[in-house]
Amino acid sequence: MVNILLEGYDLDAGWIYDELKEYLKPEYKVAVVAFSFRDSRVKNNSEWQLLYGKEQGKFYGGIVGSLCSYGIKEKNIIFLNYFQDTKQIAKNKIQNADIIYFLGGLPDRMMDRLKEFDLIDVLTQHNKVVIGYSAGAVIQFEEYFLSPNDDYTTFNYYKGIPYLKNFYLQVHYENTSEQNMTIDKVLKERKRTIYAQHKGKGGVVVYDGNIKMIGETKSIL
Repeated sequence: MVNILLEGYDLDAGWIYDELKEYLKPEYKVAVVAFSFRDSRVKNNSEWQLLYGKEQGKFYGGIVGSLCSYGIKEKNIIFLNYFQDTKQIAKNKIQNADIIYFLGGLPDRMMDRLKEFDLIDVLTQHNKVVIGYSAGAVIQFEEYFLSPNDDYTTFNYYKGIPYLKNFYLQVHYENTSEQNMTIDKVLKERKRTIYAQHKGKGGVVVYDGNIKMIGETKSIL
């Protein structure tokens, strides 16, 4: 199994392309899990379409285009739609995919919606490729933490999908005092390595338990 943990959805960026082309094959099918949206921003399917829909979605072109740069066909890239899909349709999309792609946003709300759709078991059974950026990266951990930010005003630990267990991830690392205080706290309490991805250009690939840092990422023990 391959877990790809990233900062953003520019999968075709020069600093990362050669690293990922080994794992993103042209024949692969992709299920994009677009469940991480903010409730205040997306309240119905029309608003969901403005972000992720093919015709007018703000993020559709970037997400699909970056995947197509690896030879993946647009017809083989499908989105899980919280407002239109039934539980069975969403499950089928996951089961038929070679790549599961978790988007950025709010990881705890993404988990709430995955549980609502009864998708946790089928997701944990997936054994090919899982990609995620920002929220979609941390959600791949059995337990993750979030440094205080605009969406989360206090530090906390959260439960994710139990793909990864033995280390932690700090996304959007900018070497701020608040982030460093949070990292120190987690190191003292959990005593596990933290991989800090510098904002805009950091990533981690986990392949059969082997961890590889890419871009501007550092390990903190």
